[in-house]
Amino acid sequence: MREPTYFILASLQDEPLHGYAIITRADELSRGRVRLATGTLYAALDRLAGEGYVTSTHEEIVNGRVRRYYRLTPEGAAALRSEAEAMAAAARVVTDRTPRSVKPRPAAGLA
Repeated sequence: MREPTYFILASLQDEPLHGYAIITRADELSRGRVRLATGTLYAALDRLAGEGYVTSTHEEIVNGRVRRYYRLTPEGAAALRSEAEAMAAAARVVTDRTPRSVKPRPAAGLA
């Protein structure tokens, strides 16, 4: 799973959100690493809806514009959790490692 997809799904964990709120939440959760363009977000949401990971819950009109809300499906939550577990396992390869003692190399010409 690519990082933008991960943070789109993560942004929907707690409640349904509309597009701009997803963009803002993904930026917050990723600490600024994931900055989604509107077109990128809606293409990803269409793909994720096709995969059954998100669904549109409702629409409302705000300032004359349609605001569509999306929520995470149980399948999306399971995929997100699976990805988080895989990332945590990959991180443990480094964080749980006991550093080996490093033998100093002899200075040039002294060996």
